[in-house]
Amino acid sequence: MSNTKKKKKRSSIKGLILLIITILLLADWEGVLQQMDLAANRWFQNTRNTPDAIVPYELYSSNAKLVRLADNEALLNVNSEEKIYPASLTKIMTAILAIESLSNLEETVQLRAEIFPPLVSEGAAMAGFLPHEDVKAIDLLYGILLPSGAEASVALAQFVSSSEETSGALEQFVSSSEEQFVAQMNKKAAELGMRNTHFTNPTGLHDEEHYSTIDDLTILLKYALRNKQFKEIFTTTRYSTSASSLHPDGITIYSTLADQSDQMKLANGEIKGGKTGYTERAGLCLATYAVISGEEYILITAGADGNAHSEPHHLQDAIQIYNLI
Repeated sequence: MSNTKKKKKRSSIKGLILLIITILLLADWEGVLQQMDLAANRWFQNTRNTPDAIVPYELYSSNAKLVRLADNEALLNVNSEEKIYPASLTKIMTAILAIESLSNLEETVQLRAEIFPPLVSEGAAMAGFLPHEDVKAIDLLYGILLPSGAEASVALAQFVSSSEETSGALEQFVSSSEEQFVAQMNKKAAELGMRNTHFTNPTGLHDEEHYSTIDDLTILLKYALRNKQFKEIFTTTRYSTSASSLHPDGITIYSTLADQSDQMKLANGEIKGGKTGYTERAGLCLATYAVISGEEYILITAGADGNAHSEPHHLQDAIQIYNLI
């Protein structure tokens, strides 16, 4: 065999050996990367000190809890026992207590003019009802849970407690009836086993003595969703109220999540409904109900950075968590 042919043969063998080595190195490198990823996951779970089935890499929210309703299993717990300010998640209690207290949701409620100035001064969210407007209780409930209307919350709270005898000036009556409703809220919380919750108002406007935990709010939402009327409202994104003297055509109200409705679809299901909340101290809060692969879940989060006009970090957390199921 000529030297030229021998050199070509050796070059071919060297090339083949180099190719095999390269393939082996790539295969090993992929394995190394996989091991690094597994180690990172184990480290993340260990640093979280949680046996949770769902472990997201990063959350905007400082507190979160995910529960599967079928067996009440908590799949994720992040600081769920810590004291938080519930902001407008408070209105879940306001709504379910009003539903249970009223035998006829078609009753008409007048919104007293006195309730508006303090709410406006606090910058509270409003549903769009007007002073002295006569509104059906059912419409106020939608106004509470969809656009998070503070005026609807206070008006319905006063109406529920209006059967109590109260003497004195109108201002005293308004204050007294709202206080009575708040007392009922705290009584209901105690009955449900919400041991670390205390309410001071029906709206969720900030007060140092108005607080809860994610664990307690999970108990509340789970309870409320058992009520057919509450669940129907909670899972509605758009609603038109009945006509009134001040709104002859009624008003159309939307869920605070309506603008993100295109994001409500999940990999294997859908977020069916939710209630948002925000104050500067509470951060962005969110309570959601979802159906994934035929099973029902609820998720409560709180403490996400942002505000009512920023990126919806609370919803982004919910989407990330639900898509890990």
